Amino acid sequence: MVSHQHSHSAAPADADRRALAGALVLILVFMAGEVVFGIIASSLALLADAGHMLTDAAALGLALFAASMVARPAHGGWTFGYKRVEVLAAQINGLTLLVIGIWIVYGAVRRLIDPPDVEGTIVLVVALVGIAVNLAATSMLARASRSSINVRGALVHVLNDLAAFVGTAVAGALILATGWDRFDPIASLVVAALIAWSSAGLLRESTRIFLEGSPVNVDPDAVGRAIVATDDVVETHDLHIWTVTSGFPALSAHVLVQPGADCHAIRRRLERMLTEQFGLDHTTLQVDHAQGTSTAVEFMRRAPLPRG
Repeated sequence: MVSHQHSHSAAPADADRRALAGALVLILVFMAGEVVFGIIASSLALLADAGHMLTDAAALGLALFAASMVARPAHGGWTFGYKRVEVLAAQINGLTLLVIGIWIVYGAVRRLIDPPDVEGTIVLVVALVGIAVNLAATSMLARASRSSINVRGALVHVLNDLAAFVGTAVAGALILATGWDRFDPIASLVVAALIAWSSAGLLRESTRIFLEGSPVNVDPDAVGRAIVATDDVVETHDLHIWTVTSGFPALSAHVLVQPGADCHAIRRRLERMLTEQFGLDHTTLQVDHAQGTSTAVEFMRRAPLPRG
């Protein structure tokens, strides 16, 4: 007696793609100008931001591709469609953030030891323009689906750039005020720290999905206890809770009920309970009548079923 519920709603894919495409255009245009002025100003902070924005452009392009793939329907052997492409995109984005952060640290340490002359005025002006561009890109992405790890991965890149430009603007102002060029690599180290923190979060969440861990907001033990607390349920085992993709949790379990109980009615009651209490609306429940004895189980009522 098996039930498959498929009431999960599709993400607003068209809105996501429009937001990602708009942000991508803004980032590409500004990145080209930042490279030019970073070279002119001999500023590692600007070049570091440009390098980070290159990864932003790649991240946005990848996210745009993933959003298009997610919208494709399931077919053939791809029974879940291509929904996990967005998780793969988020993991790649996390890895690129980590790599660019390491590169920035390497360059910043070298410039702390032997700092070149930095044009503070150019650094400050370009950074202020960068703040405006990233605010616009952030606004676009904030209107997209925040439940999508793919969109969140792209947003993390842009938010890091926004924070980096604030730091770069402060560095430019301090260089103008004091003439101390080491403020530039110090700002770069702050950027690297932000990148490392963001990278860790993306990698942790995407890896948890790939390893099919339970959603962070769902306690499998609590779910098991709620199932066996349902009237006429004797035990449950083979309980699995995982995430297909962001916003798409799933559950499967084998449930044993009292002899003579209505398996179909209990299954429907369990489905409602799982949706209402835990937000699990994609469930596969095998409901059978219990026999006189049973094998080892994960969750069972304290009073075992009488023999006979």
